Amino acid sequence: MPRPPNPPASVVFKDPIHLLAFGFGSGLAKFAPGTFGSLAALVLYFAIMNLPEWAYISVVVVLTMSAFWICGESARMLGVHDHPGIVFDEWAGMLVTLAFAPAGLIWVLIGFVLFRVFDILKPYPANYFDQHWHDGVGIVMDDVVAGLYAGFTLHLLGWAFYTYV
Repeated sequence: MPRPPNPPASVVFKDPIHLLAFGFGSGLAKFAPGTFGSLAALVLYFAIMNLPEWAYISVVVVLTMSAFWICGESARMLGVHDHPGIVFDEWAGMLVTLAFAPAGLIWVLIGFVLFRVFDILKPYPANYFDQHWHDGVGIVMDDVVAGLYAGFTLHLLGWAFYTYV
């Protein structure tokens, strides 16, 4: 199935719902918008990474709960379920992934790669949400599940590195 065209940038930047859903424009990338959206999410991660754990998790929960409505409403307005340019769900998934990251920029990079791999592969139940929930919850939850898989893998790698090296 061919990728639906992006809405004009003027539409995205004038509408606050599309602006958020398209990750402040990062989802307008001509190729790999999910990757660009995930990269843009790192700006928010670096802004909140030193918060106390409870505050970081609170931000992730609020962002994720907001993403259910924002992504669903943007998709409804566009008439395309889970338009590739909608990347606010990637923001939620990246922040979930990096909640498990050991300290250090290399771990952020590894987390980014792991998240992209799990987001593309969509192992169960991510694929279930992607295929069967045709609303904002489905759009976001496949990325949250990918983030949990990536975060758990990242945590195991960190544990193994610090235990055996």
